[in-house]
Amino acid sequence: MKLYDYYRSSAAFRVRIALNIKGLEVEQESIHLRHKAQRSDAYLAVNPQGLVPTLVDDDGTVVTQSMAIIEYLEETRPDTPSLMPGDAVGRGRVRAIAAAIACDIHPLNNLRVLRHIDQVFDTNEATRNELWYKHWIAEGMGGLEGMLAGGLETGEFCHGDTPTMADCCLIPQIYNADRFGCDLSGYPTAMRINATCLELDAFQRALPEVQPDAEA
Repeated sequence: MKLYDYYRSSAAFRVRIALNIKGLEVEQESIHLRHKAQRSDAYLAVNPQGLVPTLVDDDGTVVTQSMAIIEYLEETRPDTPSLMPGDAVGRGRVRAIAAAIACDIHPLNNLRVLRHIDQVFDTNEATRNELWYKHWIAEGMGGLEGMLAGGLETGEFCHGDTPTMADCCLIPQIYNADRFGCDLSGYPTAMRINATCLELDAFQRALPEVQPDAEA
């Protein structure tokens, strides 16, 4: 398999975690988002959206969108550790937690969104981070903390005592929020789960700073 990746992409980070948990090896090809490599003709021929990650399976199947990739790996590699609970209710809860992050929090603070805000409103990084990025992290993480703290199914991880797709989404989001200086003290359940996940090799090996294309 081949993974088109970028070390700082939260979406790619999710997929790296999933691959590691499942023990799957991939060839990584870096698509440098800040250099706009995602807009090259060569990459657009692979993924017309010009986004990362993109997974190309051994048979040439192309799968885009991090959540779809994780579900694809789950369905096509049933002999690997599962990232979904065995019951429909549990799977629904895991998908809901993952979507709260990947669909509600992350898109508002994606690189292309932040760039557009700076261009349209002529903001600087400090102002944009304070008035936009931190606001939406607080909005999203507050709701997410409620889902986790109030859920009887929450265990050592987001759902139960083994990592799921929800944890694959949570850790990259917390990583980026911390990188941007967000106050995360109001989310003790999420931060406890984050600490538990980061004790595991599968999460450590997915961290941005240890990727082949990592920059200082």
